Amino acid sequence: MASYPGSETETRLSYGVLHTVCRDIFAACGMGASDAALLADTLVAADLRGVHSHGVLRVPDYVGKLLVDGVNPRGRPQIVSETGGALVVDGGNSMGQIGSAFAMRAAIAKAKETAVSVAAVRGSNHSGAMAYYAMMALPEDMIGVATTNALPTMAPWGGIDKILGINPLGIAIPAAAEPPIVFDAAFSASSHGKIRVYHQKGFPIPEGWAFDAAGHPTTDAGAALDGLLQPIGGYKGTGLAVIMGVLSTFLAGASFGTELGNMVDGPKSGADGHFFLVLNVRAFVDPGLFKQRVDAVVRQIRTSRPAPGAERVYAPGELEAETERRYRAEGIPLNAETLRGIRAMAARVGVEARGIPEPPAGTG
Repeated sequence: MASYPGSETETRLSYGVLHTVCRDIFAACGMGASDAALLADTLVAADLRGVHSHGVLRVPDYVGKLLVDGVNPRGRPQIVSETGGALVVDGGNSMGQIGSAFAMRAAIAKAKETAVSVAAVRGSNHSGAMAYYAMMALPEDMIGVATTNALPTMAPWGGIDKILGINPLGIAIPAAAEPPIVFDAAFSASSHGKIRVYHQKGFPIPEGWAFDAAGHPTTDAGAALDGLLQPIGGYKGTGLAVIMGVLSTFLAGASFGTELGNMVDGPKSGADGHFFLVLNVRAFVDPGLFKQRVDAVVRQIRTSRPAPGAERVYAPGELEAETERRYRAEGIPLNAETLRGIRAMAARVGVEARGIPEPPAGTG
């Protein structure tokens, strides 16, 4: 889902206000101006699409990574190996968004020469929503694929030990007149960040999202944060999580599963890995014709008869695109705890939180 309970009654802020304050916070943590702007953009872009689990609620986490946890605010990613269309990138222990955007740009440039390119990344950190990187390929009439490892929050099917990350997959496919097809999801029923949003607001989570620490299904967000995320599709979800984890780590020499760290102590700095794949549509078929066919698919999905209880049917990414249009016009709804977190981090690093209101006492 691209929204959360109560989101329509929360404080609404513009992209510009949020981006400016977040950028200034990250710059005050030692990041260069362009890197701080990019990091801020990845977070606010997620909020714009209604994906608040990967939005500005993570500002306190990221400040902690930069000031306490050993992430290098001025780490410089670089290509360390190049064979045909295959690239290996070392993120230089930079913020994951910096290494990921660097790798995706390099893969896009390489795909112009080789039709298909892959960038495997090591020496990185948490990189946020995968759709951001997959969508970087769209203006070039290319298909973007992005995946990453994650801290272990799932058990292998039939177990109760946290061994697997939810290891999300993002794919973006260009369209002509219609919104592009964009899929971005982890292989758990919900992300840890989304459960955090529910916990912040005091809402129970939907059934089927999580287990408690003993492996029993729960709708208590707090118990879920201490427990296990449920995989999508049973064994299929854990199997896909294993595959995405291998792609994201083994090819570049990054850390897999429990090697990365845990949810109590946090990830090891510079241990993350990512995987990016770019397909140059022009190498296979005329891009104009391809995008027209994508438009036809989107329209066919949209005109499908809705099932009982559904208002309408959306193509992948269409709901997020509509949310972005609405939030750009009306502002991004943020809960009180997220606003407090941003204001607290601004104060911590000596930045003015201009345009970020102080929530009323007692609001969640």
